[in-house]
Amino acid sequence: MTQNFHCGRFVLNAERPLIMGIVNLSDDSFSGDGLYGDTDAAIALGRRLIEEGAHILDIGAESSRPGAIPVPAQQEIDRLLPVIEALHDCGTPLSIDTVKPQVMHAVLAAGVDMINDVTALRAPGALELVAASKAGICLMHMQGNPGTMQDDPHYVDIVTEVAEFLAERVAAAEMAGIALNRIAVDPGFGFGKTLEHNIALLRRLGELVVPGLPLMVGLSRKSMLGLLTGRAATERVYAGVAAQVLAVLRGARIVRVHDVAAIRDALAVLQAVEDY
Repeated sequence: MTQNFHCGRFVLNAERPLIMGIVNLSDDSFSGDGLYGDTDAAIALGRRLIEEGAHILDIGAESSRPGAIPVPAQQEIDRLLPVIEALHDCGTPLSIDTVKPQVMHAVLAAGVDMINDVTALRAPGALELVAASKAGICLMHMQGNPGTMQDDPHYVDIVTEVAEFLAERVAAAEMAGIALNRIAVDPGFGFGKTLEHNIALLRRLGELVVPGLPLMVGLSRKSMLGLLTGRAATERVYAGVAAQVLAVLRGARIVRVHDVAAIRDALAVLQAVEDY
């Protein structure tokens, strides 16, 4: 079934997997890709990721890694706006990874196409801000907050609990006036989850697929891959490709990645086999 994801100025066909490339302006990155607010480097990286095959750029200026310390909203805004301005006419949707309504207001006014919120628009005023725009939204599951989420995550049945949370947030978004065709959901690999929880989610990912709502996954360079392979974050390209392909086979329609060219090639092979 064709899934059209309405994302600001763009309508994306998510029948085939979409690649979201990561541009990280933060000083505190688990994956070794933080650009420390370097505007020129972020613009260059965004353009390179598009050349490598990214269908969406996800730009962020605050880390959400385990133990991350929040940064002031104005610092986020000051780092994001010059990059948004430079890349606005690149022909690719711009997503902003933020949890703060103040930042959302500023970047939506600057013309971004999507908000990627790891707290699923739970901050006061966030739902209303996004509803008043044409932007797409990704609603993600996280147990706890980045500062404490890995202290002692626990679930009775993680897949059921994640599915229930996402359904509740989708209902809240729809009630606020956000059309379903503007919503994607993300189970939040690594956000308040142990290795066992993450593997259970990946094994049963198909149970989280809701027709018409693109399922997004972020597995790139995650600590679960390091636990499985013993490799440092920057050495997890191959494990990341394997995990992302498994996710796509189980129904993921947006993959959020650092290594765009590698996953593009892997998905090209998968698609050729599927189309044969």
